[in-house]
Amino acid sequence: MATTSYPFVPYFPVQYTQEQTQEKAEAFYQSMDQRRSVREFSREPVPREVIENIIKTASSAPSGAHKQPWTFCVVANPDLKRQIREAAEKEEFESYNGRMTPEWLEDLAPLGTDWQKPFLEDAPWLIIVFKKIYDVKEDGSKRNNYYVSESVGIACGFLISAIHQAGLVTLTHTPSPMNFLTKLLNRPANERPYLLLPVGYAADSVQVPNLKRKRLEEVSEWYE
Repeated sequence: MATTSYPFVPYFPVQYTQEQTQEKAEAFYQSMDQRRSVREFSREPVPREVIENIIKTASSAPSGAHKQPWTFCVVANPDLKRQIREAAEKEEFESYNGRMTPEWLEDLAPLGTDWQKPFLEDAPWLIIVFKKIYDVKEDGSKRNNYYVSESVGIACGFLISAIHQAGLVTLTHTPSPMNFLTKLLNRPANERPYLLLPVGYAADSVQVPNLKRKRLEEVSEWYE
């Protein structure tokens, strides 16, 4: 058996009665079902400590071989946010005016989105998630990471949940291509931009589409 640097220790998971488990599962669902993607942000500041805890929650996600192949770049600098917005809007304009198929644009139409992204400057924080294709050892050699996209995707789910539980809002923004983020943030060659999330409080009187989520029967199959 291969040796490990992680000694095994006793684990004492939180345990509830069946009734408590049902109550907690229902309460968490009801809370998360209120989550919406928001595109209009208040400029009210959010303490850095809040964002730090949100990122620590995201980084508690499971990952392939526990390699934790992610970097969370957090931007509050107004000049850098402006540069990110300008670069993102350039790519988005191209997408909305030629890259996207008519079917794609038709699917987006009910959401009221377009190439303009003012939230990239309005939100007090931007969290840009990078996936680490490989790690670089102290001697400069490469060490593989595993299930990178899957691991980072799970961490982003944790991240979005933590943002909502803190009473903040966000949306998943993926301007394509996203190479400009690598350049603007001066990220190393082993990292690739994965997701951009503006984070803050919702603007006053913000409105969101009255979405209808698929019913349980539409998203699950049971084999009992």
